[in-house]
Amino acid sequence: MNGAALVAIIATIGNLLQGWDNATIAGAIVYIKKELELDSTIEGLIVAMSLIGATIVTTCSGTISDWIGRRPMLILSSAFYFLSGLIMLWSPNVYVLLLARLLDGFGIGLAVTLVPLYISETAPSEIRGLLNTLPQFTGTGGMFLAYCMIFGMSLQPSPSWRLMLGVLSIPSLLYFALVVLYLPESPRWLVSKGRMLEAKRVLQKLRGREDVSGEMALLVEGLTVGGETSIEEYIIGPADDLEEDQDPYADKDHIKLYGPEDGLSWVAKPVTGQSSIGLVSRRGSMVNQSVPLMDPLVTLFGSIHENLPDTGSMRSMLFPNFGSMFSTAEPHVKNEDWDEESLQREGDGYTSEAGGANSDDNLQSPLISRQTTSMEKDIIPPQSHGSILSMRHHSSLLQGNAGEAVGSMGIGGGWQLAWKWSEREGEDGNKGGFKRIYLHEEGVTESRRGSLVSIPGGDVPTDGEFIHAAALVSQPALYSKELMSQHPVGPAMVHPSETAVKGPGWIALLEPGVKSALVVGIVIQMLQQFSGINGVLYYTPQILQQAGVSVLLSKLGLGSESASFLISGFTNLLMLPCIAIAMRFMDISGRRSLLLTTIPVLIVSLIILVIGNVFDFGTIAHAIISTVCVVIYFCTFVMGYGPIPNILCSEIFPTRVRGICIAICALVFWICDVIVTYTLPVMLSSIGLAGVFGIYAIVCLISLVFIYLRVPETKGMPLEVITEFFAVGAKQAAAAKHE
Repeated sequence: MNGAALVAIIATIGNLLQGWDNATIAGAIVYIKKELELDSTIEGLIVAMSLIGATIVTTCSGTISDWIGRRPMLILSSAFYFLSGLIMLWSPNVYVLLLARLLDGFGIGLAVTLVPLYISETAPSEIRGLLNTLPQFTGTGGMFLAYCMIFGMSLQPSPSWRLMLGVLSIPSLLYFALVVLYLPESPRWLVSKGRMLEAKRVLQKLRGREDVSGEMALLVEGLTVGGETSIEEYIIGPADDLEEDQDPYADKDHIKLYGPEDGLSWVAKPVTGQSSIGLVSRRGSMVNQSVPLMDPLVTLFGSIHENLPDTGSMRSMLFPNFGSMFSTAEPHVKNEDWDEESLQREGDGYTSEAGGANSDDNLQSPLISRQTTSMEKDIIPPQSHGSILSMRHHSSLLQGNAGEAVGSMGIGGGWQLAWKWSEREGEDGNKGGFKRIYLHEEGVTESRRGSLVSIPGGDVPTDGEFIHAAALVSQPALYSKELMSQHPVGPAMVHPSETAVKGPGWIALLEPGVKSALVVGIVIQMLQQFSGINGVLYYTPQILQQAGVSVLLSKLGLGSESASFLISGFTNLLMLPCIAIAMRFMDISGRRSLLLTTIPVLIVSLIILVIGNVFDFGTIAHAIISTVCVVIYFCTFVMGYGPIPNILCSEIFPTRVRGICIAICALVFWICDVIVTYTLPVMLSSIGLAGVFGIYAIVCLISLVFIYLRVPETKGMPLEVITEFFAVGAKQAAAAKHE
């Protein structure tokens, strides 16, 4: 965890520089206007030039980051910051200053777009929300530090605006050095390019342990975009409860799981008929929603979080030693890694050869540690009466006769990653094959008498503890459909680098799950910008001046500019503990819960501000009410609606198109930011302050309704499982519309 937290802190220095720049330009523009004798148009253009630069660079940042990686783009961001700081320090005229502000916007755009993406791809699911709230914290901290610097400089007889802006180059140089020296490439991006050995080393560094095979397997499975996914239910119980004369393979519908310990095994039986667990039963009744217009995704995600195992998200009840079940196999002599630079393996390597029972290529598992893979060496060609999948001593691959083989490992959030191999034909007429399973444990029932595999269909097992588990079943990432025509023995797989060359690109944006996620990301970014944060920031100095704060400070000998800078710095200081509280609860209460809790407070604050500006309560009462409402609005906003839209956008898209999709959402963010910034003065002059705050309150109310109906809870879930859920929910919703 320390490794992931360290790289997140380094990455968020880019957001600190963004906050620093926002504060310094707000202070420096006062002195720029006096020295260069600017009119209001050029003055506004200098301030807005960074927004324009951020908007321009965002249009291509996602595509380029998916092409060359996240790390080079963050290095480029720090270089833009540094270069713009040097040019602003020089700035002989307004045109050079505008160029510097444009370059500064490039750095801001890259940081704001890619830092949340990078943190999501490197952080463990259990603390992903906490680490992704860091950009909000460091950005606000940067504004506070910058206002402190500007306040100190404003006390001088002739403050230098060039020095105010040019100081940016010092922390940006530190940012550049830290990114180059200590920031690794995103392991998910490396896997998407087939650079498996590098990805393994990065994960080992980030997680602080050698065995990362479970997470590597998960990252490989995350390469899929779209595909058919079904939700099934299993009842899982210990196989050692079977009587000696019972045949565990008498029922061909069962799956047998072997635990990580010698002699520990489990039998899973598919449940047919009425489901008794939340995920499957809710999925089955998605059409009959109790709340009209609610997206089925919200129900699906909600059922998962209602049934998290009591033992914690990383350590599950089903597999008490949640590390890779493959890691218990005896080491093999070979130690080969899937990497785009590795030598081509003999025999064209990636499909199983019949008769090669002792070949290392009989089964290509999506694991990196070839020496710890248990699905190797002992696969026997299928016989006329079914295949037998056997395993080595201490290996954790299950055994089956005309059944299914599953290897499993914990992947966080109460989820297990498994694979099953079935030779039989399913009820839908599709042939059996290699399938990936995301298992989620939803409950343990009391011990009863009987046997798991002896029961028909979905009857309740009655001997020993058993577990209800929901399962997302789909084709694995590297099991190409083209391989089926070659009739491979065992689950043959293609090389990851081969799939990297065949990246889905823009066509993947048309997948139902990706389109559904894009709607959520785009709309929540739009609503956040129109919810009033810029308007309240714009109005804060006026409110605090009415409250008499400026008068009090002037009696202490401070000028109007210095007093304004001190007030703004104090406002940012108040936000920091609130963001720290949000960091604490982001992975406990969750993103959706924080939004649904904090947005009503924003609405009430804005309504009170409207009332305070419509009715005359007296100067003192108006000042007190306005000040309290503004402080509450700021502190509540940074706890929820400030950081969460970026967090959600970094979580809900598949690995292959995550950069493109986040760039689209960020582009919407910047466009809306420009619109709000330029329309605010016009709205103030036309409908007044009460009208502006009234519109903001209405937008917040719309946001509350949209989040309640369309935004699911993603806390603690692996990114790959989140995207799988979006795919399932979107296709089920589409099917429901056609019924």
